[in-house]
Amino acid sequence: MKWTDIHDIAIELEEAHPDADNVNLRFTDLHRWVCELPGFDDDPQKSNEKILEAIQMAWIEERS
Repeated sequence: MKWTDIHDIAIELEEAHPDADNVNLRFTDLHRWVCELPGFDDDPQKSNEKILEAIQMAWIEERS
């Protein structure tokens, strides 16, 4: 997975962290969790606030 695979990342995050408060989430934690996902192989430095925000919104959508 790459940073642009926002929906796939959201699905994997929901499976890996089903009890996490994904609404009040620090982007530092989100960044770390994405980088720790199995199959994630993008450069950690290529993320930014816009990407992390999109992942968070997709994760919230995935949960509901």
